[in-house]
Amino acid sequence: MFYTLKFKSLLIFALLLTAASTSLSLLGELRGGEEAVSVSAAGSGAVLIIDAGHGGLDGGAVGADGTVESGVNLDIALKLAALAAFCGQESVLTRDSEELHYPDEDASIASKKTADQRRRLELINSVPGGVLISIHQNKYTAPQPSGPQVFYKGSGLSSELAGLMQEKLNTELASGGRRVATPASDSIYLMKNAKCPAVLVECGFLSNPGDLALLSDGGYRTKLAMTMLSAWMESGHHSYGGYI
Repeated sequence: MFYTLKFKSLLIFALLLTAASTSLSLLGELRGGEEAVSVSAAGSGAVLIIDAGHGGLDGGAVGADGTVESGVNLDIALKLAALAAFCGQESVLTRDSEELHYPDEDASIASKKTADQRRRLELINSVPGGVLISIHQNKYTAPQPSGPQVFYKGSGLSSELAGLMQEKLNTELASGGRRVATPASDSIYLMKNAKCPAVLVECGFLSNPGDLALLSDGGYRTKLAMTMLSAWMESGHHSYGGYI
């Protein structure tokens, strides 16, 4: 089966392009639940944990046109889960909706956000063979910075996957961008505390007009999801040994 073999980058990307129209029909089935959703698929070993950053009371960054980060993150995450299922890769979503439910005892917005982060971490650390991909959008005070940036936890699979993903994002989507994968800051709660291999993808800058226009396009979001999955497939670690 093609998803368990090491194919060249162009072949993998072509297969994913072919799969896209079919797999994205699964998106309707993924939406609408209150809890994390597991997308089962036959036989791959490792489980992709797909985290759509922010959500609920926490919209994240906002573009000049009012585009809210959390919605962009969710759309890319759902597309990634649908494509992964088509390719036989099991995945778990930390959220499948913009609506989040918080414990009644958490009255303040800050405490609600903290409770959601703890819920996500508990889920992430409960998945045997999990590999985390956390999806976000960047923002800067000046409009010039652009392009995707990948961060990783520790070394081993995390750094290897991040490096390959950054390379493919640069070549496939960022017109030869020169960004390199970078260790994640300890200030990022999920990345610091996840016990599994983990990468965080800042897909682009909502503060950059060009990136904002791309990120507002559903087709481009599909390409982002395909590129991430292509990097995972090409990495050849579907049954990784548990190292970070």
